[in-house]
Amino acid sequence: MQYSREEMLKSVPQTGFFGHPRGLGVQFFMEFWERFSYYGMCAILLYFLYDSVSHGGLGFDQTVAQSIMSLYGALIFMTCIVGGWVADRLVGSRTAMLMGAVLIMFGHIALSSPVGGRVTFLLSMFLIIIGTGLLKPNISAVVGGLYDKKDPRMDSGFVIFYMAVNMGAFVAPFIVGTLQSSFSYHAGFGAAAVGMFIALMVYVVFNKKSLGLVGKDVPNPFSPEEFKKFKVRFGIGIVAIIAILVITHLTGTLTFNNFSIFVTVLGVVLPIGYFATMYKSKKTDKVEKSRLLAYVPMFLGAVMFWSIQEQGSSILGAFVDTNTQRNLSSIVGIHYTIPAAFFQSVNPLLIVIFAPIISGIWTKLGKKGPSTPIKFAIGLFLAGISFLIMVIPTMGMTSKTLINPFWIIISFAICVIGELCLSPTGSSVSVKLAPKAFEAQMLSLWLLTDATAQAVNAQLVRLYDIWSKATYFGFLGALAIVLAIILALLSPWAVRKMQGIK
Repeated sequence: MQYSREEMLKSVPQTGFFGHPRGLGVQFFMEFWERFSYYGMCAILLYFLYDSVSHGGLGFDQTVAQSIMSLYGALIFMTCIVGGWVADRLVGSRTAMLMGAVLIMFGHIALSSPVGGRVTFLLSMFLIIIGTGLLKPNISAVVGGLYDKKDPRMDSGFVIFYMAVNMGAFVAPFIVGTLQSSFSYHAGFGAAAVGMFIALMVYVVFNKKSLGLVGKDVPNPFSPEEFKKFKVRFGIGIVAIIAILVITHLTGTLTFNNFSIFVTVLGVVLPIGYFATMYKSKKTDKVEKSRLLAYVPMFLGAVMFWSIQEQGSSILGAFVDTNTQRNLSSIVGIHYTIPAAFFQSVNPLLIVIFAPIISGIWTKLGKKGPSTPIKFAIGLFLAGISFLIMVIPTMGMTSKTLINPFWIIISFAICVIGELCLSPTGSSVSVKLAPKAFEAQMLSLWLLTDATAQAVNAQLVRLYDIWSKATYFGFLGALAIVLAIILALLSPWAVRKMQGIK
């Protein structure tokens, strides 16, 4: 069934959650627990991958483990395309979101099992990747559906929603990391499964009265003829995938390196194809095409930003474990070694602190605030600075050098301020610039910025062991700053192409 935007807005109480629609509260708490499960798992996943089997890990090489982390992140965001498409064409955002939550929960349950080794790990990753692909774009799409496209509360609403992400991400590493260090990796993963179960319960109990009709419609449903063709193509696609897997396995070409390269190429090709499909569609009018063109430089800027930000859990995650002084006795005289997983709480803690400030600034400035492309440029510039800062303590260091942990915290803090300028704004502008026929898929495209970044990171992490650490951080930091300047110079053109959307 299809509903007009006006019908959906009327069905939602427009106040009830800090001056925002009541439904924002439901999405806030569901996102909190879903992110608790995700970031709790990610806080120990890298160490689980490269820790020895005798210590409960899987025994991968550290560089391979870092690459797996990037590929995992890339595939999660790539499947968001499927999630947006399923919502737009088949079941609507709310149903897709619920399906995804169930799959994620079972994925975390599988990961918490101490039996099966790498086979169970692959099964859990498959379930979590597919489930997150269904949930992530659609939970944001429902948040966007709570507001009129020109509602000035939308940007600050997404900032509040973004706080849920980071509150869950802040709490999770402490709980999961403590369980892991005190008991086992699988005990930590079990806590993530419990978090996802709570997320499901929150949604099931409170969604009907607070979300109304938002997300219940299917914006671009199949006609009967189209659905018949889809079923045939879907069946052929499944057979083709199975055939490729069998052939590559029998020929010995189904290797990690080949798969890594394939995902990287896919990360570059997918957004190009996605833009082309939406731009050429007969359902996209002239104004919507103009807005899509404005989206291109912001998309590229976001890819560079996420390439740096996402290395906080891969490159910097391993750096904290091996090259950071975590024993407090040498810093403040306290005999306690901080678990490496705890550092994954620094970023979300800083976001929770700074998010109300940034939201307040945008609200106070109103129409006088910087344009969306300028916000992107600011965020990217700060990401570049956060890596350039790391050049200072890493110059001349050896593999056994331990740096003061405050360098990591300073780097995270600078990147966090940039993230708050770029990420919530990116979600908001994706809703505002979305063609009517591709509303949920446009948020999938926004999430694809992270997928592309992490697909590229899967290859970049190899340079980390080839170059010196100072060269690695310096190169990526300088590249981000150059791209930020280019984006700022293009901002007047982008604003014109946005056709009245700020």
